[in-house]
Amino acid sequence: MKQLKIIIIGGFLGSGKTTTLRNLGKHLIDKGHKIAIIVNEVGEVGVDGETISSGGLVTKELTSGCICCSLRISMEYTLQTLIEDYDPDVVIIEPTGIAFPLQIKEHIELMDIGDVSFAPVVTIVDASRLGVEWDQIPRFIENQIVESEIVCINKIDLADGDAIASSTQKVLEINSDVIVVEFSAKNVDEKFERFMDLLTGESELHQQREDLNSIEESGVGAYAGEYSISSNGMHSDKVTTMLDNLLMDIKDKVRAVNPDFVGHIKFNFKYSEGLVKGSLTSSNGEPVVEILDEKGAGEEHLKFLCAVTKVPKEELVKIVDECIQSNLKKEGLSFEKISFEVHDKPNLITLDI
Repeated sequence: MKQLKIIIIGGFLGSGKTTTLRNLGKHLIDKGHKIAIIVNEVGEVGVDGETISSGGLVTKELTSGCICCSLRISMEYTLQTLIEDYDPDVVIIEPTGIAFPLQIKEHIELMDIGDVSFAPVVTIVDASRLGVEWDQIPRFIENQIVESEIVCINKIDLADGDAIASSTQKVLEINSDVIVVEFSAKNVDEKFERFMDLLTGESELHQQREDLNSIEESGVGAYAGEYSISSNGMHSDKVTTMLDNLLMDIKDKVRAVNPDFVGHIKFNFKYSEGLVKGSLTSSNGEPVVEILDEKGAGEEHLKFLCAVTKVPKEELVKIVDECIQSNLKKEGLSFEKISFEVHDKPNLITLDI
């Protein structure tokens, strides 16, 4: 029986985990590996799984909780199912942005899933936001960095030299033994390739400590959902403009509650011409909207996950729904909000191939 390599890539909301994972998965496939990816999202609706699988990668989603806290059984079941049905030699795990990656590794080590080895535990940091994240949730960010063997300073194309140097210094002050890699996950260049090479080694880190509840530690309000839509042949330019306006509306209203929020507000709009992704990661950031490489197929929908610091969930729900509905009405689109109940999804798993 062959050995299964597990790669765990964590990092706070909006740090760039999904882009890193998508490019890493493609790179490993090109090297001849058989890859599967497990994506964990804190809301009832998965958004990243659709984004990753649009690139042709096998993806399983775990939703409505954190795999280092409430979804351990679902995690073991998912790994066993992947091994039996797909037989990968590498499984990459993207935990929710409010998870503790080392805790996930420790739980997997106790599972009865055969011969497993681990790549070094990774945490990704946004070079342009680390100072703000530290102000918002210092203990949570510190715990993620302390538990890491590799910390990636991501989005260096969007930050100046001082911000990058300051981020690296802060990480090393928290964990002097960690390997720090600076790159932009969007650019698969020699810096990103160095990071991928580091993941070929096995982890030797064994740290004993009491499990933490990552959701409680993070202080993040989260809301996820889905709307069925009818795009009426809407052109991609109008879709990207609408998502940009929608993200700006939400940003303005969330800033009224917490002027310095960080996190991740992200949307997938699937329609007749393909899949468009929009995201925003902080109160000071600008929306990023991109057309992904998937042709339109299946039912049209708008999926979203909004998770931000220091905003009560009830306020976040009201803001997001009002902004979505007003922007869809402005474009003359028909829509219907889809209701999700956790007990209707006992395994909380979907498979996209």
